[in-house]
Amino acid sequence: MIDTSLYPLKFTPILKEKIWGGSKLKEFFNKEREGKIGESWELSGVKGDISIVSQGKLKNKSIDELIAIYGSELLGKKVAKQYGTQFPLLFKYIDAAEDLSVQLHPDDALAKERHDSFGKTEMWYIMQAEADARLLLGFNDGVDQKSYARHISENNIVGIIKAEAVTEGDSFFLAPGTVHAIGAGIVLAEIQQTSDITYRIYDWDRPGLDGNMRDLHTEDALAAIKFDAPDARLRYIRNEKGVTSICESPYFRTSKINCISQIDLDYSKVDSFIVYMCVGGKATIKTSNTATQIKKGETLLIPACFDQISILTENAEILEVYIP
Repeated sequence: MIDTSLYPLKFTPILKEKIWGGSKLKEFFNKEREGKIGESWELSGVKGDISIVSQGKLKNKSIDELIAIYGSELLGKKVAKQYGTQFPLLFKYIDAAEDLSVQLHPDDALAKERHDSFGKTEMWYIMQAEADARLLLGFNDGVDQKSYARHISENNIVGIIKAEAVTEGDSFFLAPGTVHAIGAGIVLAEIQQTSDITYRIYDWDRPGLDGNMRDLHTEDALAAIKFDAPDARLRYIRNEKGVTSICESPYFRTSKINCISQIDLDYSKVDSFIVYMCVGGKATIKTSNTATQIKKGETLLIPACFDQISILTENAEILEVYIP
């Protein structure tokens, strides 16, 4: 039975100024803040950056408060049992006006041991890319710890990393330990485990926002790095209408919903909350008791207690995410 006090929830974006950030999140998505805004944390349970509801009768409640009040009605029984009171995923929009640092992330075991945290498995969906935009993803064939150490000492780590040209709609899955960097001229949606642990190994010899050089984590990275990380590019059929699976992992399942008319979705067999990230157009998300507007650059959390959802639109593109 649906808890009538719950409804699809929007949260106040947590905007992060970054040395590599730009103005597109403000210009295109109305994320209002001055400065070089690199990230909009749309839904976060990361300590110190807890998301707050922005609309409806639960306005000003935090995601942590909602979990404490509603538990499995919000999260799903299986998710609540597995993660307890911790919201398990972090959702972001990222604007890279300049190259991000070259970095990697630890897996669950290493993150637990060293940081008492989840690891960081993540995926990207490219929303916009300039003509020459590229990602750095994974090492060239034949790179091992010895050649890696030599290139680090020579300040030439980029010379042994693969570059991937990208266009709108490209998607990538980054397993922990994969060396990577988002290149300049890219706006993307990011879905990841609830973690903010990054091992930075190269930062383009530039100072941070405070004028000082940012820390590198070369020694930490050695414990996490994977020289033979799998191909990160996700290959999927780009259907003009309907639901298309993009990514399946133990941590999240992501599909692309392309809508040119009303689409009705049955989540009765999904024991998880659903998150919609709108990556194109606009739509009305209708449940049994509510109708909520969502547009490009916005994110919506649908509590697990809702089994039936209708999307009313003529032109929406939505990433659908839940815990499998």
